[in-house]
Amino acid sequence: MEAGTDAAGRIFASVRTGVPGRDRDDDLVARMSGSADDTSGSARRGGRRGTVSDEAGRGRSTGHARTAHALVALVVVVSLVVQLVLLLESGTDANTGDLQAEVPVGTRLVRLFSYFTIQSNLIVLAASVTLALDPRRDGRVWRVLRLDALLGITITGLVYWTLLAPVVDLHGAALASGLGFHLVSPVATLVVWWRFGPRPRVRWSTVAWAFAWPLAWVAYTVVHGAATGWYPYPFLDVAAVGYARALAATAVVLVLGLLVALALKRFDRRRPVRWAG
Repeated sequence: MEAGTDAAGRIFASVRTGVPGRDRDDDLVARMSGSADDTSGSARRGGRRGTVSDEAGRGRSTGHARTAHALVALVVVVSLVVQLVLLLESGTDANTGDLQAEVPVGTRLVRLFSYFTIQSNLIVLAASVTLALDPRRDGRVWRVLRLDALLGITITGLVYWTLLAPVVDLHGAALASGLGFHLVSPVATLVVWWRFGPRPRVRWSTVAWAFAWPLAWVAYTVVHGAATGWYPYPFLDVAAVGYARALAATAVVLVLGLLVALALKRFDRRRPVRWAG
């Protein structure tokens, strides 16, 4: 009887204090919870490390883009400074190799900035400076500027090396300046655009507006040439080749420009989206 009473007491005490083994279960749950907390903390730390790593990678990409665009701008600036010094001192024209010592300085400068080559390089300079400051630059007007830079400098390189290089004789500093305008700047501009973008930035409206500048340049060249008798390129010299051939050459260059613009638009969309940072 006493043994039964003792057993009943132990059962009652067990019920009152909890199920036997509950402490062990609680310890197990606590350890599992702690392990989950540790795993969650490790994941958060890993996530933070991944975020820091991604930010560092974007920072390096942005830095590389800024440097690349700044180098393109530097090529144009150096080439232009050399050309200006030559033009002011001896009248040497790095676009044609001609000497203009007898031509007034003001006329020399007007002629220099009448070249499609110089204008396209100046547009490259403007676009590259803006991208060196902000590699993800965008905006409707800026898109036209950027496409004009790519379009103009590509035409500059193609026309020079197919039509003008065989008849232009440059030496020394004039050769260095000419190569900067007609070779280094075109190649560097396209390579940097291909590598760093930013893309996409070309729409059909961008293409349409981009031709406003080339068409305005053609109109200016015709009017200026008729008024002064000076034309920037031999194939546009009406006095030498006649209006028919000059207009035909202009049409060919414009068609070439349209093909280049379409190619740039295609690559701008099909090439993987890229922007620095």
